[in-house]
Amino acid sequence: MNVIIKQIELIKRIDQLIYLRATGSPSELANRLEISKTKLYRTIRTMRELNAPVIYDVASQSFVYEKAVSFRVGFFNTEGTTNQIHSFRG
Repeated sequence: MNVIIKQIELIKRIDQLIYLRATGSPSELANRLEISKTKLYRTIRTMRELNAPVIYDVASQSFVYEKAVSFRVGFFNTEGTTNQIHSFRG
């Protein structure tokens, strides 16, 4: 699988878990995703560079978004219709 698509899929999965407030601690999340904590932190940094307001909430023991955001990647018809080729929940 293409490296970019793998990265997008990883961000998509993290986004879903953040949305559910079910990431757990960084160690738990890295284990769940079968990646290193280093890769997890690199991916979180990339998400922040893409303007995702990700923080770790100690009280809920989960990564959360500070404000409502939506993650979407895809190709959309320029007329504004939802004829998507590749899209992820956001």
